[in-house]
Amino acid sequence: MTSLLSIPPVSADESIDRRQLEHLLLQDCGSCHGLRLTGGLGPAITPEALAGKPRDSLIATVTHGRPGTAMPGWNALLNDGEITWLVDRLLQGNP
Repeated sequence: MTSLLSIPPVSADESIDRRQLEHLLLQDCGSCHGLRLTGGLGPAITPEALAGKPRDSLIATVTHGRPGTAMPGWNALLNDGEITWLVDRLLQGNP
């Protein structure tokens, strides 16, 4: 979670570097979902694990989190476009 603090909040009209988003995906998402995103504290978030899940539902989960779980909402740190980019990256497979 420490790398989470290194990413400054952005407004809806700003965008952070894609390398920062990739870093966030691997470090922050990976800290709960596993370094290969195959599961850990949180479930697997590989393309295979996400297959069949509605894209809008995944975007809502990343945006608002999941109440009653360790999954936080990221809307305070990322704008809609960045969250959508992360979800699309997960659906396509992160290299």
